[in-house]
This record gives sequence, C-alpha cells and structure tokens, in this order.
Amino acid sequence: MARDTGRPLRADAQRNREKILSAAVRVFAEKGLDAHLERIAKEAGVGSGTLYRNFPTREVLIEAAYRNELARLCDAGPELLATLPPREALRAWMGRFIDYATAKFGMAEALRSVTETGVNPYAQSHGMILEALTALLDAATAAGTIRSDIGPSDMFAALTGIALTSAKPEQREQAERLLDLAMNGLNADRR
Repeated sequence: MARDTGRPLRADAQRNREKILSAAVRVFAEKGLDAHLERIAKEAGVGSGTLYRNFPTREVLIEAAYRNELARLCDAGPELLATLPPREALRAWMGRFIDYATAKFGMAEALRSVTETGVNPYAQSHGMILEALTALLDAATAAGTIRSDIGPSDMFAALTGIALTSAKPEQREQAERLLDLAMNGLNADRR
C-alpha cells in the first residue's frame, strides 16, 4: 500500500502523485500488463524512486489509478453543478462517465491482475457513481429541465449500455450522439 503518514501531502508531492496516476491510466490502457513502471515515471516527469515511494507495487498503482479515475468522475458532479445549469451539468457529467469508462475498459487487463490478488477495486464504484448521478438528476428535476420518473439506476443502466457499445476512443463521436439521444429522452415534456 502507498505510504500513509496521516498528514496531507505537500503540494508538490500531490502534483507528482496526480501526474503518476494520470500517466498510469494512459500507459496501462495502451500497454496492459506489458506496461513498464519506468515508462509511467518518465511520462509523469518523475523519477522511479518517486513512483515507488508512492506506489510500492504494480498492483497498488493500478488500483490507485482506477480509484483516482472514479473519484475524478464522482467529484465532477458538484463542480459542474456549481458552474453550469443543472441540465448542462448532467450532460457534461455523462461525457465524463464515458471518459471514465474508456479508461476503465482500457485498463481492464491490468485491473484483472489486481482482482486476481483478492483486491476488489470496484467495491465502492457502483454506490459512488449512483450518489453522484442522484445529485445531478435531482438538481435537473428540481429545475424542471428533465422528467422526474427516471431514477439514477435507470440512468446508470443507460450510461453503462452506451459505454459498453461505444467507449473505445475511436467511437467517441458515436458515444456523444448516444448521450445526446439519452438527454432527449430525459426532456421534461416526455412521459
């Protein structure tokens, strides 16, 4: 497990950690289990020692990279609601869901290696995503810009379906069209 002293990381250490996690997602998505940790360190612009201090094993790094992507998705909801009207915030978040799914599918082989060690990186994913989605749907419903009879589980199922069919990077245009179609289905005048 990564070193946890109970103290918050210095700003530069936090930036390095974020750069490592972002590089890890890209490299594991591209190379799978053939990804070299030294390449991840190089792409992050840090030394190997910095990578290993934060993530002493490949499995710890893979799990942390996935969990970071999940947190970025879920943390985006309040940020989007603070800057956009609720309907637009929901649509923007849906695009980020596809980004998350693309990263997750790209890292599938690496994530499988983590689950084989008995660790379940997905244990909290469903609940966290439903919580973020609930806040976005509630805000858009309260604003009267989407219908009120579609719950977060239904929307999650729709987004998962779109992701399963269109989450590869080369399918992004199709994913965007399908997200727009889903948003049209949420119009308040459709019941």
